[in-house]
Amino acid sequence: MTQTVFVLNGPNLNLLGLREPEIYGTQTLDDIAGMLEDRARELDIEIDVRQSNHEGHLVDWMHEAQAVGAKAVLLNAGAYTHTSVALHDAIKSIRTPVIEVHLSNPHTREAFRHKSYVGMAAKGTIAGFGATSYLLALEAAAKL
Repeated sequence: MTQTVFVLNGPNLNLLGLREPEIYGTQTLDDIAGMLEDRARELDIEIDVRQSNHEGHLVDWMHEAQAVGAKAVLLNAGAYTHTSVALHDAIKSIRTPVIEVHLSNPHTREAFRHKSYVGMAAKGTIAGFGATSYLLALEAAAKL
């Protein structure tokens, strides 16, 4: 039975490729999804890639991941990383492991990005490797 990994993306990640490419790179979210799909096939994992600019959708999708027995959640919460107690609490309230993902390294950026409510609850964090961060997180999820 093939297991599913949810790949959840928060606000403004729909603008990847256009938004501050010097920080986030030139690949679009569709490009990243394609890379993940290729690697997931090799790992015999299915992925479910979603994006929303709305915090509640991310919470609902984490609940759904647990309800359907997902293997893991890869979560790039975008700016909600640094502000959302709701996402922190959602991660703590499910048994499905959550891996925090970031394209850039928040610790090398503005001070307000150094605190991660998501990271305080997540199984682990992979950051700073551009789109490769997602592939590394998928590899980690496959080994859980």
